[in-house]
Amino acid sequence: MAEYHYDVVIIGAGPAGEGAAMNAAKKGKKVAVVEDKKMVGGNCTHWGTIPSKALRHAVKQIIQFNTNPMFREIGEPRWFSFPQVLKSAEKVIAKQVKLRTEFYGRNRVSVYTGKAQFVDEHTLDVMAGAQANTRLTADEFVIATGSSPWRPKGIDFDHPRIYDSDTILSLEHTPRTIIIYGAGVIGCEYASIFSGLGVKVDLIHPGDRLLNFLDDEISDALSYHLRDKGALIRHSEQFSSVEANERHVTMTMVSGKKVKADAFLWAAGRSGNTDGLGLENVGLETNSRGQVDVDGEYRTAVPHVYAIGDVIGWPALASAAYDQGRAAAAIISSPDEFRFVDEVPTGIYTIPEISSVGKNERQLTEEKIPYEVGQAFFKNIARAQITGEGVGMLKILFHRQTLELLGIHCFGDQAAEIVHIGQAIMNQKGEGNTLRYFVNTTFNYPTMAEAYRVAALNGLNRL
Repeated sequence: MAEYHYDVVIIGAGPAGEGAAMNAAKKGKKVAVVEDKKMVGGNCTHWGTIPSKALRHAVKQIIQFNTNPMFREIGEPRWFSFPQVLKSAEKVIAKQVKLRTEFYGRNRVSVYTGKAQFVDEHTLDVMAGAQANTRLTADEFVIATGSSPWRPKGIDFDHPRIYDSDTILSLEHTPRTIIIYGAGVIGCEYASIFSGLGVKVDLIHPGDRLLNFLDDEISDALSYHLRDKGALIRHSEQFSSVEANERHVTMTMVSGKKVKADAFLWAAGRSGNTDGLGLENVGLETNSRGQVDVDGEYRTAVPHVYAIGDVIGWPALASAAYDQGRAAAAIISSPDEFRFVDEVPTGIYTIPEISSVGKNERQLTEEKIPYEVGQAFFKNIARAQITGEGVGMLKILFHRQTLELLGIHCFGDQAAEIVHIGQAIMNQKGEGNTLRYFVNTTFNYPTMAEAYRVAALNGLNRL
């Protein structure tokens, strides 16, 4: 068995692993990455963020073509199959893999393809891959294995009509109807995608409102627009069983209701990829969802073993995973550069998309913080009128006395981009965080960023 020693060995080549590997390498560490897939990029590139967002973009283009009167001079509205739309996503995946593979080569990070398994606290074996029968020893280890859809017992995920958020990307036909169980971020995004393709969606949700961590007004807007696209949302319904045959799938709820459709998508939670890692050989345990506990510096119970990304749970976002990876590498290589990743903006790629940072109205009310609201509706913004993207709004929550920004909430086209302007001002120290920045700064016209000036003036007029 070949044996090699490194300063740092990272398990997983997704966003978290990549962030850790690149930062550690740039700090002069000898770094290796073990990846159980044939290509780097992790679930983010191959099954999650990149393909689903590329798929959403293609569906959005179809919607624009089919609803814009100008295109009727070219021809009638077009129908596209799910596999047709999926092909556009595959092109993006290839570009991402090429780019990320170059990162590892350029920074001289060794990539071992195979399944990693700890032998003891400073040793792991690479098994069942291109570099099988390789043993790696290291001073520090970083677990960045990501997550997979949680699959409860009793559901036959091998049936051709039953999918989870990974296997849905292998769907080879366009169903007329689909049941989506779980209205979290993934469930809502796929409800938007399928509704946009003209598929009748039954969105089943155990809670009493969609994405209840969002501002209530934004959550309500999402519910309205999903219903407007033909989705039927059923709140406060618990899953009981699902049965499938050659023709359809039937889901039974605890309440006794039954729903029938051509396909079924399970989108109720994810679990950490820790099976087979041999964590018991280093004295580590996981919770019921396969996740690893860490402290405020991403250390596990074993001081020289770190964990980052989806495998530690919240916030389970690619954006946060990159930064957590860099943070873990900083603790190992240059502790003075460490930053704990907590202020993370949400980016939810429904149609229209949603993004927010900071606190919502419910939280501020519970904390008895005197706040005010500034609003800008996209239908009144010149750029949105030009692009035909008038659905949505920007909402600024600010302190009544100090004018400090407390929360930014955006719903509509480019929301995930727009929110970063507010985030930048919120992160300024002391008096730099003020609503007046948007009134005293000239924004390009016409732009979506101008919504900040409109919302700021709207809020000041309420004082």
